[in-house]
Amino acid sequence: MRLLHTLPYLLLQGFLYLLSWLPLCILYRLSDGCYLLVYYIVGYRKKLVRKHLAQCFPEKDEQEQRRIERGFYHWFCDYVVETIKLLTMSKKEIMRRMTFKNISLLDEATAKGLSCGVYLGHYCNWEWVTSLQLWVNPQGQCAQIYHILENAWAEKLFLSIRSRFGSDSIPMAETLRRIALYRKKQQPIILGYISDQVPYWNNIHHWLDFLHHDTPVLTGTEKVITATKQVPFYMDIQRIRRGYYEATLLPLQTPASAKATDKTAEGAWPLTDQYFQLLEATIRRQPAYYLWTHNRWKRTHEEFNLRYDPETGRVNLTDSIEVLRRRASEGCLHKESTECDGKGN
Repeated sequence: MRLLHTLPYLLLQGFLYLLSWLPLCILYRLSDGCYLLVYYIVGYRKKLVRKHLAQCFPEKDEQEQRRIERGFYHWFCDYVVETIKLLTMSKKEIMRRMTFKNISLLDEATAKGLSCGVYLGHYCNWEWVTSLQLWVNPQGQCAQIYHILENAWAEKLFLSIRSRFGSDSIPMAETLRRIALYRKKQQPIILGYISDQVPYWNNIHHWLDFLHHDTPVLTGTEKVITATKQVPFYMDIQRIRRGYYEATLLPLQTPASAKATDKTAEGAWPLTDQYFQLLEATIRRQPAYYLWTHNRWKRTHEEFNLRYDPETGRVNLTDSIEVLRRRASEGCLHKESTECDGKGN
C-alpha cells in the first residue's frame, strides 16, 4: 500500500529529473507552450493578478498593465522550467546565468567571524539564488530560511534542489536554534530571508506603505538579524535577459547606538522599512518579475483593527468579519458575547 501511495511521486520525480537534462533552449519552448495554456486557457489567478496590477500601478494605463500581466505569466512559466533545470544544472552553467555583485562585502564580514542576513523577495528566480555558495569565500556557509511544505514529497524535492550547490535549508521554526549551533562551531553564515510573505494575524506588529497598499509586514527577520548581530544586506535582483539574472548585494543601514536599538523594540523597524523601500524600487524597475499570483494583501488594516484587542493583546480568530463589524456597530467589539446579548435588536 505504501508503494502504491508513493509510486506516482516517484514517477513524477523521475520525469522531472529526465526533463531537467534538456537544454534550457528546449525547456523555454516548453515554457512558451505552458504560457499559452496557463494564461489564455486556464487563466490561473488572472483576476487576482489583474487586481494587483491595477492597484499597484494606478499611474499606468490599462494597455501597459496588460503588457506587464502577459510578461508576468511568461516569466512565471520560465521560473518553473528554470527551477526544474536546477536538478541537473552544472556549477559552470549556473554561475554563467546567475551572477552576483559586491560579494566582497560578504567575504569581508565572514573573514571577521561575522554572520550576514540577506533580505530578498519573491522576485526573479529566487531558487537560483541558492548558487550564492559558489561565489562566496568557503569560510562563509550560505543558508536560507524556508516554510516546511505540507506535501512530504515536494518538501524532499525542493530541499534537494536548494542544497545542490552546498547551501543549507533551515526550517523557520528552527531558525534561532540552528543559528546558535553555527555560532557554537564558530561558523559564520550568510542567511537568506524571503521576507515579503503575509504574516499571520497574531504576528502583525508593523504596517507600511508598499505599492500603494497599507501592508502588514513580517518583522521577525529584523528581530533575528538584530538579536544575533548579523550584518544586514538587501539582494537587488534583475533579469538581464531570458535565462540570465544579476544580483547586487546592498548593505542596509543599522541602528548606530543602543538607544536606536531600544527604539526598534518600541515599534520602529528600520531594517524592515529599508527592505520594503528597496524591494518596491526593484519591482518598479521590472514589474513583470514579481510573484503577482501571491495574495499579498488579503489581510487589511480595517480587519486587523476589528480582530485585535489592544487591552489584552489578543487577536480574535474565531468570529467572521461580518460578526465583528456588527459587534463594532453595537459598541461591544472586544467584550464577551454575553455582554452584547440583546443589543442592536
